[in-house]
Amino acid sequence: MNVLRSIVFIVWIYGSMTVIGVTFAPLAVFSEKGAIQAARTWAAALIWGARALCGIKLEVRGREHIPRGPALVAAKHQSMMDTIIPFAILQNPSVVLKRELLKLPIFGWFAQRAGMIVVNREAHAAALRAMLRDARDRAAKNREIFIFPEGTRQAPGAPPDYKSGVAALYRDLKLPCTPVALNIGQVWPAHGLVRRPGVAVIEFLPAITPGLSREEFMAELEARIETASTALLEKPR
Repeated sequence: MNVLRSIVFIVWIYGSMTVIGVTFAPLAVFSEKGAIQAARTWAAALIWGARALCGIKLEVRGREHIPRGPALVAAKHQSMMDTIIPFAILQNPSVVLKRELLKLPIFGWFAQRAGMIVVNREAHAAALRAMLRDARDRAAKNREIFIFPEGTRQAPGAPPDYKSGVAALYRDLKLPCTPVALNIGQVWPAHGLVRRPGVAVIEFLPAITPGLSREEFMAELEARIETASTALLEKPR
């Protein structure tokens, strides 16, 4: 049964993306806000479909820690769902994405129009400079900079692999960094077809204030995210 429901859900994901993309395309051509609204609408459709079709309920914890206005938000990454949820929770997120995602039909075009921060990982130092430049621009527009410090999806419980890009953003932007823990990979795995019924928890943690050294910041960020994410795996609801 889970396989059939998962197949229907996949059809829902891409079918709703197509309908929403066509509907909002005229607005997105002329307006960044139009593209962002398309992302919000798709996020709502995805969350509804996950619950109605696969029995996946989204639970947001730590709402008192959700930043408003310019901030750095660093999250665990376990699922495709992680990249969509920010638009359902944050006011105006700009998500750091790898350049390969721009090749995806509809999604890639809207990501560009919505002002996402696109990283060419093959460009190394040039990619870092471009990411910092774009992040400063988005922060100046009162947007939250949303990044996955590990850079790619990891299975729940996998050894952490935090990259230095988040530390560069923390140092350059001089903004508080809000860590985000989650357990979404338990119900929506990084790879494979089947989605499992359950509660997908995303938990916002107290912000790390600016001013720490690179080593102190990375240690604190990893400790907070990994400790909270592990607790969600140990005590699922």
